[in-house]
Amino acid sequence: MSLLCRLEEIAEPGGRGFRIGSAGETRAIFVVRQRGRVVAYENSCPHLGSPLDWIPDRFLDLERRHILCATHGALFRIADGLCLAGPCAGKGLTPVPIRIEAGGIYLGDDF
Repeated sequence: MSLLCRLEEIAEPGGRGFRIGSAGETRAIFVVRQRGRVVAYENSCPHLGSPLDWIPDRFLDLERRHILCATHGALFRIADGLCLAGPCAGKGLTPVPIRIEAGGIYLGDDF
C-alpha cells in the first residue's frame, strides 16, 4: 500500500497529480477532492491520450465542478470520469483504485 499524500494536502475542491512506478516505467495519475469525496484517474484524456493539466495540479474547470482537459476543453464528471462535453463525449477517464485511511490517500493494492 503506497501513500500518495495526506488528505489535507489537496484543496477542497481541488486536485493533485502524481507520477507512480519505477524509474523505467512511470504512470501519471491524479486525485480530485470535492464535497468530501476523493477519486483518482489516470492523467490521460481519452481523445488523444494527452495529460489533462497544462499547469501542474490544475484539473478542475473555473467553477471547480468538472474535470477539464486543458488541451481540448473536454469536461468530465468528477464522480465517475464520464466525458460530458468535448471531442470525447461519452467516453470516460480510466479510474485508479485508492483508499483513504487515517487521513492518508493510498494507492490501491491492485494498481
